[in-house]
Amino acid sequence: MKKRVVITGVGVLAGNGKGKKEYWQSLREGKVGYKPITLFDASEFRVNIAGEVSAFDPTIYMGTKGLRLLDRSTKLLVSSAKLAITDSQFIITEENTDDVGVSVGTTLGSLKSIAEFDEVTLREGPRYVNPGLFPNTVINSPASQVSIWHKIKGFNTTISTGFTSSLDAMNYAYDFLQYERAKVIYAGSVEELCWHTFFGFHTLQFLSGSKEGETFVNCPFDRRRNGVTFGEGACLICFEDYDHAVQRNAPIQAEVLGFGTCFDPFRIHKYNPRATGLKQAIRNTLDDAGVGIADIDYICANANSHKMADKVETEAIKEIFGSRAYEIPVSAVKSMTGECYSLSGSFAVAASVGVFQENFIPPTVNYKEKDPDCDLDYVPNEARDGKKVNHILVITFGPNGSNTCVVLKRFKG
Repeated sequence: MKKRVVITGVGVLAGNGKGKKEYWQSLREGKVGYKPITLFDASEFRVNIAGEVSAFDPTIYMGTKGLRLLDRSTKLLVSSAKLAITDSQFIITEENTDDVGVSVGTTLGSLKSIAEFDEVTLREGPRYVNPGLFPNTVINSPASQVSIWHKIKGFNTTISTGFTSSLDAMNYAYDFLQYERAKVIYAGSVEELCWHTFFGFHTLQFLSGSKEGETFVNCPFDRRRNGVTFGEGACLICFEDYDHAVQRNAPIQAEVLGFGTCFDPFRIHKYNPRATGLKQAIRNTLDDAGVGIADIDYICANANSHKMADKVETEAIKEIFGSRAYEIPVSAVKSMTGECYSLSGSFAVAASVGVFQENFIPPTVNYKEKDPDCDLDYVPNEARDGKKVNHILVITFGPNGSNTCVVLKRFKG
């Protein structure tokens, strides 16, 4: 029999909200987090809008000492860890620290540090680089700093699987709890907005407005959609063994029922038009969670305003759920946060916890023109208040073939 796993804390830093309450309120109000970029000069690009975490001050969460050599990704993640630990009401001590773990999914989080460190090495020579900045170039540096800053001595891992990284990191945490390798795990993701990542997505013409003749618009499932809006931030969720949470009288906010994955490589940077892997991942998730299609009453979609991605996701939902697909609300948090790559799954889980706690369903904003290929209930433009949802399916997938989903449940004791 599987061990019960619950969520007892949420720490989120998003373009449209810092802290879970502000984030949930922004989702409820349909407040977007994308805006003109200020972190770097984006004037060379056709589009200069992204989901930047504006006015981020790490000293609020980390104090004033020890910040000089840390990069933005590390500061974002360590700060979100502070929020998650505080929200979980868990006090880390020498007696329990070995039972606490950290599991982080990220893919591009260290790219800026790597590029800048290498540039100095190439231009001025290896003798002239600052060795104190080298740790930032390692992809697991942000996760490691979470353990260092918060005195966590249990396992620490970083998973890099692209668009599904955050849910894969949570799945890893879930398995460790099942194997009794830990009792409390802070799992989630971080991604940083920088020139290098923006340049990459722009060059691939993956961004909305990056193609000549197209204008910027972030509108998942809408017929006008033409690409994603890149975003950044950090989010850690406290996964905890149910018995341990009850014993310490923790604030249980949701229950995690199960995960499902499927790797389905199709073409590089291309979505499989048949959504073979996505469909199998959803089936695997429902099976692992022990629920049927009749149990799911809200789907927190992957939808990122990419023409093909939103279409195949709709088709996958309709094939799995049949006629019931038209009865289930399906909405896109990314219509407000943007596509945050590895991080988006964490934002979706944080939003889902808010659905349970605040009794609302987030909207899909900027939805104006119906697409005949996307014909489900997308909760257009306005949140639905007073909706008591009991089971949520969270979907993540990417054009690299990775597909990961999770089922969450309203906690009822």
